[in-house]
Amino acid sequence: MEQEQFTLEENFARLESAIKLLENDDIPLEEAFRAYTEGIAILKQCNDQIDRVEKQVLKLTEDGCLEEFDGGQE
Repeated sequence: MEQEQFTLEENFARLESAIKLLENDDIPLEEAFRAYTEGIAILKQCNDQIDRVEKQVLKLTEDGCLEEFDGGQE
């Protein structure tokens, strides 16, 4: 089964929903465990997305061109 891809912002919203569900005092244990497990999976997706973005950081040169950021080494 292929995992649905969400944007980072969508994943943050999904994570916030899972947290709100877990904060509910009336949540059954099974549902709390499912929300926790889903939240951990979403958090991993967020970390993976952030890692990908960090590797693709570009800088804008003086002439308006984009090039890969080399960490300050020229």
